[in-house]
Amino acid sequence: MTKTERLRQLLSSSMVVAPGVYNPLSAMTVERAGFDAIYMTGFGTAARLGMPDVGLVTMSEMVDNVRYIAAATSIPLIADADTAYGNPLNASRTIHEYERAGAAGLHVEDQLFPKKCGFFAGKEIIPQGEFVQKLRAALDARSDANFVIIARTDALAVNGWDDTVRRANAYYEAGADMVFVDGIRTREDLDNYARLLASKGIPCVYNGQLVSIDEAKAMGFRVHILAGFALFAVYLALAKGLIELKTTGSSTQLPSVAGQFPQGDALSDLLGLPQACEMERRYRTDPGIS
Repeated sequence: MTKTERLRQLLSSSMVVAPGVYNPLSAMTVERAGFDAIYMTGFGTAARLGMPDVGLVTMSEMVDNVRYIAAATSIPLIADADTAYGNPLNASRTIHEYERAGAAGLHVEDQLFPKKCGFFAGKEIIPQGEFVQKLRAALDARSDANFVIIARTDALAVNGWDDTVRRANAYYEAGADMVFVDGIRTREDLDNYARLLASKGIPCVYNGQLVSIDEAKAMGFRVHILAGFALFAVYLALAKGLIELKTTGSSTQLPSVAGQFPQGDALSDLLGLPQACEMERRYRTDPGIS
């Protein structure tokens, strides 16, 4: 079964939970923890490159991250594709590149380029009709019918719920597999999202941690992404460990054996060290034999 087929199967059976990742190691850790899908965050991909999420990261840089994450994992990857990096022609190419890189699905948003993170102030959106045409180009471009295309709208912070609902319905009617209202900041917003869209038979994506996974499922959402999960978990642990190291001269964040990772530790196992060592043994030659 391909990853796109697996994602479709998951979507047909239950709510898909996809913790956010920003590099292969975080993605491998999510898979090892037992989750069925992963989400590649644009915010995290930008942070990985030392940049804010304000449209500075290019399509090729995003695709490179998709490729590395998909190659390192066996579960379906849903990826952020920002604004599809231009007009309908760019959207068509974006689909081709994300498919080839190994994503099982992506979302494209109706922000004006250069975009901003969905939770940043100052977002602008393009006309609804313009985005519908971009979305149609994306849908026509996919070579795998199982590849999931999600239409994201950032209209909530700009124009409020009436325009958000109009856009979400228009994008779903245009053929999007799912819709995604980003920038949900309050429980009231989340309740409105569920009442106005998720409960109306439109498959919806929720990004956030205002409610538990079980609550999000009960509200009718089909995909629950936690976009910043891995990035902030690592950042906070790293910052805490460095403060401890700076103030005390040592840190509980360091490996138990100073200066090295012992054989058999969980991280080395996750990264495939036992398999690499086995291959070294299998293909080793006797130095005395030419």
